[in-house]
Amino acid sequence: MYARIFGFAATAACFAMPVFAAVALGDAAGSYTISPGSSSIHFSIAKLGGGGLDGAFSRFKGSILIDNSAVGRSQVNFTIFPESVGTGQSRIDAFLRSDAVFDAANNPEIQFRSTSVKRTGDTSALVTGRLTARGKTFQEKFTAELGGLKAGTIKFHVTGKVLRSRYGMDVGTPIYSNVVDFDMTLTGRRG
Repeated sequence: MYARIFGFAATAACFAMPVFAAVALGDAAGSYTISPGSSSIHFSIAKLGGGGLDGAFSRFKGSILIDNSAVGRSQVNFTIFPESVGTGQSRIDAFLRSDAVFDAANNPEIQFRSTSVKRTGDTSALVTGRLTARGKTFQEKFTAELGGLKAGTIKFHVTGKVLRSRYGMDVGTPIYSNVVDFDMTLTGRRG
């Protein structure tokens, strides 16, 4: 679930967004603050026999720095607040917040700090970094696709997979997959 959280999942969320013009990563150089109101972090966990668990985080913050001269020096910093997890089912939400999964009372933040950004195309990159959840830190990778740039606003589609067992959240396996799929839409404002 956590990988999903960092936006870095299988369920896509659609928000009404302004139309963005296609742009190369180099043209998007600058510092951006992620705008939670026009961003989303969704996650999904498959279940044996079909179905599974889909959810989202409603509270998060972050920043993106794109270095035009060397994309590899770009940075992504992201914090998710696990108490904001939502699945549409209050009983499941309470369970996810409990010490069986996120332990949100004792671990109020999940953090991702990039350690490298590697361009994989004109508008795409592989972002590698340290994900910390429940006091455990591991290297994770996410793919980011630049959706466009318009009037100082940038949009990325970010996906990734995280093994929840690494973070002590393997309750329910093997009935529920150990893999959490993340699917995020991140909109940043220059500044």
